[in-house]
Formats: sequence, structure tokens, C-alpha cells
Amino acid sequence: MSRRLRIDFNCDLGEGCGDDAAIAPQISSASLACGFHAGDPLRMREAVAVCLRHGVAVGAHPSFPDREGFGRRELATTPEQVHADTLYQLGALAAFVRAAGGRLHHAKPHGALYNLAARDAAIAEAIAAAVRDFDPGLILYGLAHSALTAAGERVGLRVAHEVFAERRYEADGTLTPRDQPGAVIDSLDEALAQVRGMLRDGIVVARTGEHVPIRADTLCLHGDRPDAAAFARALREALQAEGFDIAPPFSATD
Repeated sequence: MSRRLRIDFNCDLGEGCGDDAAIAPQISSASLACGFHAGDPLRMREAVAVCLRHGVAVGAHPSFPDREGFGRRELATTPEQVHADTLYQLGALAAFVRAAGGRLHHAKPHGALYNLAARDAAIAEAIAAAVRDFDPGLILYGLAHSALTAAGERVGLRVAHEVFAERRYEADGTLTPRDQPGAVIDSLDEALAQVRGMLRDGIVVARTGEHVPIRADTLCLHGDRPDAAAFARALREALQAEGFDIAPPFSATD
């Protein structure tokens, strides 16, 4: 892991099902629910305050409008609808960030919208366009080597190629669907081994055994897992032990 000296460590917060106060000190950036899959105005304000108190860069986590399914069901949509929904959610969260004296840092789709944008160029372009239209200075987080990161680059955004600590991968570099056995890594030791491989060797071992090249600008941990706070502490300690500075992607000199 010595080849890389800096990594962003991000987590999804403001969803009402995790210990945001315990997770925030361990991470460098957070993607906050904007009300479509989870969260509400009071929870958004609270999550922003927690992040800013701990120096965590605040991003928006736009989703399908699917509170019942926690945004993890793929809904029928159009690029026009996705553009409008994304713009709406960016604006909602940015209002709370601005009111608290901060500035929105990034945008990262949530759940099924994230996975759809990873493979569907038209949906990816709609999200990238919405982010650019709202603020071309925002960073777009997306699955490494996906249609979303490509779309962001095409419209002139800075993009962060994202990898996941505790999700399995397929041979094509996509995430194993959650309805498949073993899609979520429950073991901390297995998650740490996957993270070391991605950061040290630029490789993730797919569910079916293939070694898949991968780029890692930002490392994600899901904040809704019951042990997220303990996972976050352990991951941070492991990253620091390997010589990493944990910081948001792109400094002022990048």
C-alpha cells in the first residue's frame, strides 16, 4: 500500500439508521441523504452540523424517490427526470450546508441510481449534467471506471473513482447485486484484505475469482450497517498504519 500516500475515506450519513456522531470522526468525507431515500430537513441539518464539527467534507447523496425501498430498487425513469431529481436534491442539501457556514464538496448518487448510472450512459450523463449545472466546482463520486466517472470527465467535472470496503465485485468491475449471496462482506478481516489489495496492488478479487484492475481515489463504507462505527474505526486505523493520510480527494494544489 506504500505507493499511494493519500486516500479519501467516505461514508453515507444522515440516513437515520447509523451512528453518525461515532462515524464522522473516522472519515474525511460524507454523502448525506437528501430526503428521497432517507433523511428529512431536521436530520439533514443535524448531519451537516456533525460533519462540519469534525472537518468532514459534505456531499449530496441523491437517490431515486424510494423511501420504502431505501433507494435500493431500480425505478423506471428518464434522463430528464433524473436530471431534475438530482438538481432538486443538490439544492436542498446545499441550503443546509450554506446556512451552517460550509460549502458543498461533492455529489454521489445512492443505491440503485448509483448502479444504474455506472452502466447506463444516458443516466450517467443526466447526473453529471445536473452536478455541472448546479456547481461545476463539485466533485462527482462514481464507481471506478464506470459510465458515471466517464460522463463526469466529459462535462469537465473533477471525478473521484470510488471503491468499496465491504461489497463484493463482479468480473466486469461492477458491484455484486445485493440479492446475491455474499454481496456484502461481513467480516472485518476480509474487508481489510480487499482494501489492501485495491490500494496496494490496484486489484480487486471478483466474486468468481478474477483479478480486476481498479482505481481508488475514495474508499466507501456503508453507514447503514449495524457495525459501521466499529468498521470505520478499524479501517481508519489500518489505513494510517499503512502510511496513508486520510483526506478528501483533490487538495488546493491538485
